Amino acid sequence: MAQCTAIIDIGSNSMRMAVVQKTSRFAFHIIHEAKSSVRLSEAAYTNSGHLQKLAMDRTSRALGEFILIARSFKARKILCVATSALRDAPNAHEFIARIRQEHSLSIKVIDGPREAYLGGIACANLLPPMDAISVDVGGGSSEFAQISNGIVKQIFSLNIGTVRLKELFMDHGDIDGATRYIDEALNALPFESTQTLVGVGGTFRALTRSLMKKEEYPLKKLHGYSTTKESFGLFTNAIMEASPKKLKSLNIKPDRFDTIKPGTLILQRIANRLNVQKLVCSGVGVREGVYLSDLLRNAKDRFPQNYNPSLRYLLDTYGTFSNHGTECSALAKRLFELMHKHLEIPASTRTQLVMAAKLLPIGLGVRYYAYQKHSHYLALSALDYGLTHSQIALVSHLLLFKKGNTSSDLIPKNSYGSLLPTTKILDALYTILWLSHILLAQRSSAQALMLSFADGLLTVEGKDLYLAREQLKNLPLPAHLSIQLRD
Repeated sequence: MAQCTAIIDIGSNSMRMAVVQKTSRFAFHIIHEAKSSVRLSEAAYTNSGHLQKLAMDRTSRALGEFILIARSFKARKILCVATSALRDAPNAHEFIARIRQEHSLSIKVIDGPREAYLGGIACANLLPPMDAISVDVGGGSSEFAQISNGIVKQIFSLNIGTVRLKELFMDHGDIDGATRYIDEALNALPFESTQTLVGVGGTFRALTRSLMKKEEYPLKKLHGYSTTKESFGLFTNAIMEASPKKLKSLNIKPDRFDTIKPGTLILQRIANRLNVQKLVCSGVGVREGVYLSDLLRNAKDRFPQNYNPSLRYLLDTYGTFSNHGTECSALAKRLFELMHKHLEIPASTRTQLVMAAKLLPIGLGVRYYAYQKHSHYLALSALDYGLTHSQIALVSHLLLFKKGNTSSDLIPKNSYGSLLPTTKILDALYTILWLSHILLAQRSSAQALMLSFADGLLTVEGKDLYLAREQLKNLPLPAHLSIQLRD
């Protein structure tokens, strides 16, 4: 088995673990997740911050079972961090010593700025490029990171969290007091405003999951989902006004009933304070940040330029049969440069075309027959990082192929069609992708082909084009495009 690492994040409300498998130098994927609502800080904020025995007992038992899971995957290391609940507790050292004695596990308590930084580098590396501020609303505190060009610029931490507000205000019906408490804390933020707010943590994911169901969103991915301030405002107002029965109908899970409203109130006040226009959900946070800080420790906590870990994972795992995808991507680049202006394809789609070309053969790792469908499914399921949902949908959909059909013919009903570009652009990209595959039917080198293009005529010169000439009959071409093959 490839190297595995387990990362445990002990929060004030929940404790989570991810087991991550490394497939090459920087490529990885999550092979297991575990969560327990240990509520480590339960009753702490009304007892001068001291951790209570029942909460510590729950957390210790859950940690023991987390460790058993990690060992079952032969994890080479277990990285365990704790945040607000332990850094605030006067008796934290007692709990840390207990865990070391009972489970031989060392807990690293990280301060607020470090927690903010770890969440920030996870977002900076694993979300599409954007200028934004990330906020991780936890049980005891909220962490902020300003992100620009893949770099964390500024970090900040505030003692406003779901469990803290619940116990100090919401349990007493004092919403006005909670609002004043949040707003006073937010006055310390060094940020004036942001166009985009990235939501990290369980509260934001719970709201996103509920909102996506309400909207019947076509892609089943939380990570990278975005919404407007108007939609977010209307939906969160409904959450704040909802009874427990209504919360259930809004797809909020029962274990979040008592913390969803304080978390929602915090997010509402932050969005209002920063004049946010767009909100993006991050499926990654402190755990991924801990892993990346270990993985990228000699690379300044950044992936190499234009590196996509999801793409590399798919190629490492399923693309090991030949270099056909690499050759197709090289040819697709050349075809795109020759024809994209004539076909009126935006230059920005070149990256997704090249990705799709590289991923063409991955379905072979499942089964040869209908391998295009397998490639499509694998890409749609596992392309998680560094791409928008529209880009994921485009790359994945281009991998579908059926003789005599254009790409727009193959869009599944009630699916991700709304995320795709226009029919004209989609069919033109499809033509280039599958033309590169057809021209290399005999598995030769892309460099062996000579290409020229003028007045809508693509001329291809090379040896061994018999199979290509046969298969080209199965590919519908856009209007004003014709192809001539010369052996």
